[in-house]
Amino acid sequence: MKPGPIIAMILLPLLGLWLVWHRPGPMSEIALRPNAEVHQVRIGQSKGLIEVVADEQGQHSFRVLMPGSEEPPVLNEYAFGRLFGRDLLQRLTSGGENALFRLLNITSWASMVWIVIGFGGQAVFMSRFLIQWMVSERKQESVIPTAFWWISLIGAVFLFAYFVWRRDIIGLLGQSTGVVIYARNLRLIHKQKRRAAREPSEADSEIDPETDAERERIG
Repeated sequence: MKPGPIIAMILLPLLGLWLVWHRPGPMSEIALRPNAEVHQVRIGQSKGLIEVVADEQGQHSFRVLMPGSEEPPVLNEYAFGRLFGRDLLQRLTSGGENALFRLLNITSWASMVWIVIGFGGQAVFMSRFLIQWMVSERKQESVIPTAFWWISLIGAVFLFAYFVWRRDIIGLLGQSTGVVIYARNLRLIHKQKRRAAREPSEADSEIDPETDAERERIG
């Protein structure tokens, strides 16, 4: 085996790990208050948490917890509204949590783009087995068509990007090796087709002297 695929199989997971490592996440070393409700928030290039606590009178207090920050001040509703706007204040205190956001583990509609990429990649990836099964049934033998590898490659690329965004190390490592293997299989199939196309032309160019002499006598 040539060293290229092996090197690519090593470098691609390292690239994914580097992208995940340098992507800030909603982590905080500050302990949450009792009965706190937390919501993810992005400020600049960093993700953090907004901690919301409701007292017995129904009044809310807030803390913004960012990675690497010191103990944050406790903000009442008025101070929080002045800093972050009344719309966000109402969303955090209304008690109406977005069930779709909770189900998909996202914080905004903009994240739906990545959800579509993830679901789309998974749908493409799963469809390869359906195509392989249909082709095998048609030929009444187990066959892996070229489309199987193309669909695998496309689905794996989409899922690789999705897992980088999710910071999912397990999914990332699983798809990174697959991308190299699928691409390598397509390369080998392409080279095989080129060799098969050259063989007939080479065979035609080689003329058997005895056969050529016999054709001349018949003529």
